[in-house]
Amino acid sequence: MPLDPKCRILLDLLVPPGARGLHEMEVGEAREMMVRLSRLRSGGEPVARLEDLAIPGPHGDIPVRVYAPEGAGPLPVLVYFHGGGWVIGSIETHDGTCRTLARLAGCIVVSVGYRLAPEHRFPIPLDDCVAAVGWVAGNAVSIGGDPTRIAVGGDSAGGNLATAVCLRVRDEAGPQLAHQILVYPATDAGCDSGSQLEHAEGYYLTRAGMLWFWNHYLGRAEDRDHAHASPLRATDLRGLPPATVITAEYDPLRDEGEAYAERLREAGVEARLTRYDGVIHGFFGMTDALDQATQAMREVAASLRTAFGTQA
Repeated sequence: MPLDPKCRILLDLLVPPGARGLHEMEVGEAREMMVRLSRLRSGGEPVARLEDLAIPGPHGDIPVRVYAPEGAGPLPVLVYFHGGGWVIGSIETHDGTCRTLARLAGCIVVSVGYRLAPEHRFPIPLDDCVAAVGWVAGNAVSIGGDPTRIAVGGDSAGGNLATAVCLRVRDEAGPQLAHQILVYPATDAGCDSGSQLEHAEGYYLTRAGMLWFWNHYLGRAEDRDHAHASPLRATDLRGLPPATVITAEYDPLRDEGEAYAERLREAGVEARLTRYDGVIHGFFGMTDALDQATQAMREVAASLRTAFGTQA
């Protein structure tokens, strides 16, 4: 379908005429841009409890923010990894998304401030995310959570990290995970899918921008083929937790997210896939402006409630 008119207005705000592309910026400038653009995201709602913590990790302490909704515990827990191409996002840029998910899903959300590239390249950000899941499993009670009901999720680069966390947790005999939420995940460093070429320019995230992200995240050429960087290239996806995969019609990452959902199904993993038409990469957090964002947020929350065995 055509680009949603509301999304067109947002796109003009995200990328005004004459704006330089992400791939033309220095990292510091791109991070400042991400902070400005994050103000277009919905602010979310108040939560019953919010706490900033520092938890131990293999490369030093990791900041996390804990969002707890109303309700008697112990509550299930979603460990969330923010987007931003492994380079420019933060706990703050995704604060509203985590607030909304905590309320709608009726779960605690632990947002992970993993180390960013290029200062910390693959697999260091992933190491932080795996460590955060392990910490939650071992300390859920201390934050009002249920250690037997843990899910992981993320958007874009955060979706990539969620897929890789599931692979590592499976292979390293980590905690049992109830579900994985993958919102337009990056799953292949090749950036050569049909949607990467079809929507290479003009829809906020560009193919050149995605290559810029990958080049900052991966330190060695051989890392591009590693299953923990490009999970679409993993040889074995059996035994992973059920997944909810969200894609956007006008998104370079659309096809690789949908291909990953199909690979999960082929491996016997339950995977629900929904493509939201008329919208662009980044739409998920824009619930104040886009009906599709509200629908997607509700879909994700419903998937989590089903996975956790809770009622709306």
